[in-house]
Amino acid sequence: MLFFNLSAFYFFYFAAVGVYVIFMPKVLHDIGYNAFEIGIVFALAPLMRFATPFLFLKHVELNQTVFKTALYLSILTSSLFYFTIENLYAFMLNNAVLGVCLSLILPFLDVTAIKNLGKDKYGKSRLFGSIGFMLVSLILAKFLSEPKIALNYYLCANVLTVIFALLLVKNDVTNVKNIEDESFSFFKYWPFWLSLFFMQMSFGGFYNFFTIYETEHGISLEMTSYLWSFGVICEIIMLYFQGPLLKNNLLTIIKICVGITVVRWLILYIYPDSLTMTFISQSLHAFSFGLYHSTVIMFLYSLYDNKKLAQQFMYGVAYGLGGFVGALLAGWAYGQYLFMYSAIFAIFSLMSLFLL
Repeated sequence: MLFFNLSAFYFFYFAAVGVYVIFMPKVLHDIGYNAFEIGIVFALAPLMRFATPFLFLKHVELNQTVFKTALYLSILTSSLFYFTIENLYAFMLNNAVLGVCLSLILPFLDVTAIKNLGKDKYGKSRLFGSIGFMLVSLILAKFLSEPKIALNYYLCANVLTVIFALLLVKNDVTNVKNIEDESFSFFKYWPFWLSLFFMQMSFGGFYNFFTIYETEHGISLEMTSYLWSFGVICEIIMLYFQGPLLKNNLLTIIKICVGITVVRWLILYIYPDSLTMTFISQSLHAFSFGLYHSTVIMFLYSLYDNKKLAQQFMYGVAYGLGGFVGALLAGWAYGQYLFMYSAIFAIFSLMSLFLL
């Protein structure tokens, strides 16, 4: 039952992420938001992901009460999307609060999953998140005829996420205490943190504008959803078969993955109208996310004694601050050269690794 509840949580959590990442930018574009405004809106959640850990590590304990409050607030903010989406500033505030909630929910249950399932079963449970993301990309593309439909999907996925998260709390499997009090320093391995930052900056154009970019180059919304799903399928395959690769030098693997990511963005820049080349670029998601993410987690475990804190800041620095800056710059730079800039950021990430 524990495995089922955690798997269901991941499934619906990342299904909601799929709606938010794949379709919400398109929804905002269709109702009149310009590229810069879309970039600002989707920069807020990663910014909150970066800022929130500092508050909760220093002043507030992330316990079940705080966790449940975040769950209920996530439903409230999802419901308010219907009323705030037409107003840029109200929608920005709504997304900021939602970002705080999401910065607490996933890390809290990630720790629970690892503690209760172990490393082997954790991966099998987390895969359901990729499946949820993929399915929503396939299904919603067929029915997204008006903005309200995307909001309906997002709210339903969020409610189901909260239900399964509350079941885990009810069964008292989330009572995980933080017993790590070791000191933590960014400066000791600053080139690696800089690399994480630039790597996620490079994803700003992809996560926030890939759907718009492809549809403006003549690829249908439905076909774009297939492209998203194909990338996730490649990610799932890598997650199943990456074990032997991770026995090699982890830093070398990270360098290879970042190098492949440079190629991935260059393909999108050079061949914006080619469906075949776009599918090839999406196949590289297996390396630039699937293998990269797993290797980074393991490499951080080898660097720091305070492993839990290292993982929290990995999400904050990379997916938080890097995602925030990447989203802003993508909104500013959207156009013909979007993925050329993404490739440049990935090159900076690769260069930083050689300073370790």
